[in-house]
Amino acid sequence: MYRQGDILILPVPEGEVPASVRDLPPSPRDGRGRMVLALGEATGHAHALSAPGSLLRVPDPLAPDHLHLPSGGRLVHEEHAAITLPKGWYKVVRQREYVPGTVRVVAD
Repeated sequence: MYRQGDILILPVPEGEVPASVRDLPPSPRDGRGRMVLALGEATGHAHALSAPGSLLRVPDPLAPDHLHLPSGGRLVHEEHAAITLPKGWYKVVRQREYVPGTVRVVAD
């Protein structure tokens, strides 16, 4: 298990990745070629990887994303220490907060 700010990254055994996730199209990379797990709305900073792989997102913003790193990668953010992730599959969970009447993803 890994945490970088408001992002939680959980390793998932390959056999437990649902087919519905594997069939999703990969999220586009940003202009710098990075997979951006979360972008800071206030600062413009990003939790991002430049490694080979794919970020798979479902339309529900509260559902976890999935990350596939066939050869591992390094997660970087301007305000946090970099994290080296081994090759494999991961669930990416954004921290949430309760706001009376709803739940929302934490804004950086």
